[in-house]
Amino acid sequence: MSAPGPSGRPLLVVIDPAARRIDGEAVRIAKDVLCAGASAKICLPADPEEIARALARRGSRRPVVVGDDAALLRIVGLLHRERALGAAALALVPVGGSANEVALARALGVPAGPVEAARAVLDGIDRRLDLLVDESDGVVLGGLHIPEIHEAGCDGADRGRWWEPGLRTCRTLVRSLTPGGPGSPRRRTAASPEPQGPGEEPDGPGRTGRGDRTGRGDRTGRGERGVHRLRVEADGVLLADLDHPVEAVSVTTGGPHADDDGLASVVVRPGANGGGAAPRTVRARAITVSGPDFHYRADAQVGGPVRTRTWTVHPSAWRLTLPRR
Repeated sequence: MSAPGPSGRPLLVVIDPAARRIDGEAVRIAKDVLCAGASAKICLPADPEEIARALARRGSRRPVVVGDDAALLRIVGLLHRERALGAAALALVPVGGSANEVALARALGVPAGPVEAARAVLDGIDRRLDLLVDESDGVVLGGLHIPEIHEAGCDGADRGRWWEPGLRTCRTLVRSLTPGGPGSPRRRTAASPEPQGPGEEPDGPGRTGRGDRTGRGDRTGRGERGVHRLRVEADGVLLADLDHPVEAVSVTTGGPHADDDGLASVVVRPGANGGGAAPRTVRARAITVSGPDFHYRADAQVGGPVRTRTWTVHPSAWRLTLPRR
């Protein structure tokens, strides 16, 4: 869903302190382009408190973040907690020390270069995007992975790039296992989860999982071969239970090119001893994960340890200015 472009609106340009240290030249270029094309007030905050004060006094100015994924997350989280996110169309000029630090921005469709990104701020179109919100008011813009991605088998070079592998894997699985994918006759929801493989019994209490025949695991819920004991529910439907260890759980919200159904894609991968069962994929509005202490990676941040967490999709909860297509 999109809205009219931001042409002519005054800007509040919030330049993240880390961006100034990492790439001052990119910051200068972005600032010059923005100031040449619109009435812009430049904010150089030293800490989150100064960011909050600047946003509270922004008036009709549209916030523009110059910084990395973490800077965008801070401002979205702040506006959400103030219940002001829906009233502010945001824009982003990505500036980070590495590609990993702006991976979310790329996945959302923001141009990588400072000139192209600044021009999109001036001439782009506002697109409404979904938001994942947990019970403690934490926000997720793109997706989350349980456990942390490097625990699920990525090497050190990929530890910071959770978004790209998660995005590729989840979209591939969603396209192949849900409507629009090859051989998919209908839309699957949490009420119609992925069928079990031949000879498999349904998940549920009282079943003995094949992922860890000994039934043993450490206090973090990890069984053998890196599998994890987690209970996963999507819209109240059980996808995995503690006696069926899983390798990973991924949740992604609708991006700028996704179906506008207000649901998240949930992918549960069985553990290595799961008998070759295919990942279970559904679309759901609320996802609850529980079990012994576990960590998760949400966008650019690591959360946990927690024993239970529920994420709920807030459809079209925020707006981001992106290039016209």
